[in-house]
Amino acid sequence: MAKDIQKEFLENRNRNRDIWRLFKVLSDFTDAFEELDDIGKAVAIFGSARAKKDDFYYKKAYEIAGRLVKEGYAIITGGGPGIMEAANKGAKDKGGVSIGLNIELPHEQALNPYVTLPLSFKYFFTRKVTFMKYAVAFVVMPGGYGTMDELFESLVLIQTGKIGAFPVVLYGREFWEKVLDFCKFLYNRGYISRSDLGIFTITDDIDELIDYIKERTWKIPNEVNSNECMG
Repeated sequence: MAKDIQKEFLENRNRNRDIWRLFKVLSDFTDAFEELDDIGKAVAIFGSARAKKDDFYYKKAYEIAGRLVKEGYAIITGGGPGIMEAANKGAKDKGGVSIGLNIELPHEQALNPYVTLPLSFKYFFTRKVTFMKYAVAFVVMPGGYGTMDELFESLVLIQTGKIGAFPVVLYGREFWEKVLDFCKFLYNRGYISRSDLGIFTITDDIDELIDYIKERTWKIPNEVNSNECMG
């Protein structure tokens, strides 16, 4: 009898935990949908949280964000330091919408001071869904595991048709050529198709980056979300 009571107690406790997790997930989505519903076209910029202010790519992220704001795009980042900070600063300095989708991490993550529209997330997956839903393009700067996770998540969703084929631009040819070599290795092994190599483009030219995004997003109305299917 005692074992049965203990088992029932543990089952109920686990069930209650799952229910509370569900409410937390819904809270993440509800806050995001309410805050970002009318931001218009936005570009998500990813990159290393560890890049310093004198880093080459920090400076380029700042410039890219400022240029995109001039073209009428809002800027979305993870809200943290490094490349994210540079992009938010570039957006804010040019008077644009500077969004930070923040998540607390044990080490480097803290909301940078250049975010004008902050959102806090409890879960990585709800945060990634928000990136996919509200961005019409991705700019990916050099970075580590988190950057690679965000990049390949977007490539998988485009490859499988779960989201539209929105532009994915990898900035920094010297860095990204090594990733491209790995993708070619996957193709040579038969693990991806030749067309999968064309899902993204690599450039060192900011003008080319801006034009590539504009050409592929100009038909998207500001009030219409291009990524309704969230996989």
